[in-house]
Amino acid sequence: MKVTILGTGCKKCVFLEERVKEIIKKHQIEAEVEKVTEIDKIVAYGIMMTPGLAVDDKVKSSGYIPKEEQILEWLKK
Repeated sequence: MKVTILGTGCKKCVFLEERVKEIIKKHQIEAEVEKVTEIDKIVAYGIMMTPGLAVDDKVKSSGYIPKEEQILEWLKK
């Protein structure tokens, strides 16, 4: 599974990346975390507000930090 954090490096983007990595480690989920910071690549995902989160190239959230339970649900599917 590929998890992509979409953001330019703001506090929320960094926090989302840390939260996703913690969840992956805590629940021993097999996943590769990638961070995309280039604006043109972020927009290519259809993201207009960061942070964004995509799982296997499918956007799951944009413009907010999802709750841990929601992220875990996306990662387990």
